[in-house]
Amino acid sequence: MFPTLYHAHHSQYKEDLPFWINLAKKQGGPVLELGCGTGRVLLPLAQAGFHTVGLDNNLGMLRFLRTLQDPALQPAPLFFAADLTDFHLAQRFPLVLLPCNTWSVLDAEKRHKALRRITQHLSPGGIFAASMPNPEFLRNLPISSEADVDETLLHPVTGNPVQISSSWQRTRRYFTVTWHYDHLFPNGEIERLTVQSRHDLTAAEAYLDELRQVGMHIQAVFGEYDGSPADRWSTNLIFVASI
Repeated sequence: MFPTLYHAHHSQYKEDLPFWINLAKKQGGPVLELGCGTGRVLLPLAQAGFHTVGLDNNLGMLRFLRTLQDPALQPAPLFFAADLTDFHLAQRFPLVLLPCNTWSVLDAEKRHKALRRITQHLSPGGIFAASMPNPEFLRNLPISSEADVDETLLHPVTGNPVQISSSWQRTRRYFTVTWHYDHLFPNGEIERLTVQSRHDLTAAEAYLDELRQVGMHIQAVFGEYDGSPADRWSTNLIFVASI
C-alpha cells in the first residue's frame, strides 16, 4: 500500500521538474534516473520526449510505476530493479540524475560506491546532478520538532482521508525525518503507516570534495530550483558535476 500513498503524496510536488527537464534539454538523452521510485520525475522526462531509464531497489515502487506507464508513450521508459551502489547497464548516459533528496540518505561508503558506478555509466562530458537537503540549513534547526499535520489527501483506493504529519530529530551527525500517514476510516479506526529518512549532516563542501575525488568537476551548486546560488540558509543543495 505504501507506493500508492507515496505517489499520492509526492506527485503533488512539481517545483523541481523544469530544472531536471532543462538539464535533459542541454545534455540530450538517454537519461538515467537513480532512485526513480514511482516515476515522479522519470515520467515527465519521458513525456518531454527523452529516452529515460529508471533504477530503483524497491520492487513495490517499480510495480506501481508500471501501472502508471502510458503504453502509447514513445520511446517507452525502461526501469530496472537494482541498488544504486551496485548496478551495471550496458550503456553510457550524457545525464545521470538523483533527484528527490536521496543523496544524503547514503552514508559516505555508499556514496563512494555509487560514484564509482555513476562515473562508469557517464558518457564523455556527461553530467551527474543530484539534490539533497542543505546540511548547513538542517544543522541550524532545533534538535527536534513535534509531529504536526502537514496536509490531508484522499486515499487513492478507499477515498478515505489520509492525514500526513511529520517531525524530525537532529543529532550531531544525522537529521531524521519521520512521516506518519494516518488512514482515517468512517468507523473511527485509524491505520497508521510510518516512514523515516535519515540524512547525513556531513558538511556541504565535504560532499562536493567526494565528487572531486572521483575525477568530477563541479559545474554549479544551487540553493533553489530557479538557479539561485546556494548559501547556508538555502533549504536545498542541488549540484551539477561533470566528468
